[in-house]
Amino acid sequence: MAVIGVALLLLALRRDSARWGFVVGALYGLAFFLPHVWWANEAVGQPIGWVALSVFQASYLGAFGAAWVWVRRGPWVRERSWVQVAAVAVVWVGVEQFRGRWPFGGFPWGTLAFSQTDAPLLRLASVGGEPLVSGVVVALGALLALTVARLSARRLASAGTCLAVAVAIVFVPALVPLNTGAESGSLRVGAVQGNVPTRGAEAMSQAREVAANHADGTRALLEQVDPGELDLVLWPESASDIDPRTDPGVAATVDDAARTVGAPILLGTQRFVPGFRYNNYVLWEPGVGANPDIEYTKQRPVPFGEYVPYRDFFRRLAPVVDRIATDMVPGTGKALVQVPITRLGRDVPITIAICFEVAYDDLIREGVRDGGELIVIPTNNASFGLTQESTQQLAMSRFRAAEHGRAVVQISTVGVSALMGPDGDVLASTGLFTADEMVGELPLRTSLTVADRLDEWPGMVVNVLGIVLLIAGIVGHRTAR
Repeated sequence: MAVIGVALLLLALRRDSARWGFVVGALYGLAFFLPHVWWANEAVGQPIGWVALSVFQASYLGAFGAAWVWVRRGPWVRERSWVQVAAVAVVWVGVEQFRGRWPFGGFPWGTLAFSQTDAPLLRLASVGGEPLVSGVVVALGALLALTVARLSARRLASAGTCLAVAVAIVFVPALVPLNTGAESGSLRVGAVQGNVPTRGAEAMSQAREVAANHADGTRALLEQVDPGELDLVLWPESASDIDPRTDPGVAATVDDAARTVGAPILLGTQRFVPGFRYNNYVLWEPGVGANPDIEYTKQRPVPFGEYVPYRDFFRRLAPVVDRIATDMVPGTGKALVQVPITRLGRDVPITIAICFEVAYDDLIREGVRDGGELIVIPTNNASFGLTQESTQQLAMSRFRAAEHGRAVVQISTVGVSALMGPDGDVLASTGLFTADEMVGELPLRTSLTVADRLDEWPGMVVNVLGIVLLIAGIVGHRTAR
């Protein structure tokens, strides 16, 4: 359906007017983003955040529409339909890359590549990451649009050629190998989704009960395994928002659970300092406590969700921003923790990306390139109710698994949580707003995919090509006039 959606957009953009292109692209963007980020309305409790986010993101699609009109005015593009197929993919990906990085660090949610987690194109993630997968989806849409246009012109042979090429491209990813076997042993993990007493944003105020729920879930793992059989237990982000490193009561709750199951626990908590806070993911060792040397701090806090930029200005527009009373500040360093695993007799490097960070390709890629053998996505979806936010996150986690050739654990306070293989297949999953536990033996891998080795080059090349095409289109059109 993503391919069909792109084809319909390109057919609607045939008029040679940049203004028309912006209007059509923006309307297309609204039709996508308003339902896609409906969870923002659920989280804020007022439509202003949801509408503002949707309109702003839709403006990027408007920019794509206008840019594509300018690009195809260039003589070299205008006169070659096959060049148009590649050019429109470059323009789309260039705009998508910019949207994912600006402003305030960008908002990659809704990247076209994430729609392909149940499609053959997912295998291309290991070759070129998001830029390649998004670009191929757009190219397929362009080929489909060309097929329709040539059928309308009764050019049946040419239409058949376009369709045949599109079908061939769909099957090409089958040639891409996806290795899923263990390369440095395996990790026996238990993942605990403890649930919250009450849905909605106010669930944050029930921190002690939430921590107790996860402790109970940890003890419930013993229905599936014996004490000491697990290498590691994973709790989600905000599993203990009252910091067990400073609160004796919560510390006792966590330590009792760790002792009972006989395994260390990676858990999400918050560290408050005067005026701001950190979102931490820490290792708790049974009988020892939190290891101060094993900690990850979220590096990409969500603007208007976890902190408010230019608070005085935005307060005048929407006083609701003051619901975020204490701004979260970013951590530094690698998205990686070294977890000692007794059974393996070594430290296992685990790449960590907290909640929305799963959408940022560079952060996870850096963690994998620095040695991460497993990816963990701790998240707290309690504020988003029964919306699709958590399943959208799951699609991104599956994409990251295939992109980096790593097993992935997405563990949430309320769901959806899942264990995923290095090819993106879901091995086990949970429902929304239920208490549940998962146990699995996940392969640890050390080899790098082509996408990892290429690093940021695919995106950089696309951005340069996009700028060149845009300049060529503007200059060529003015020269012709």
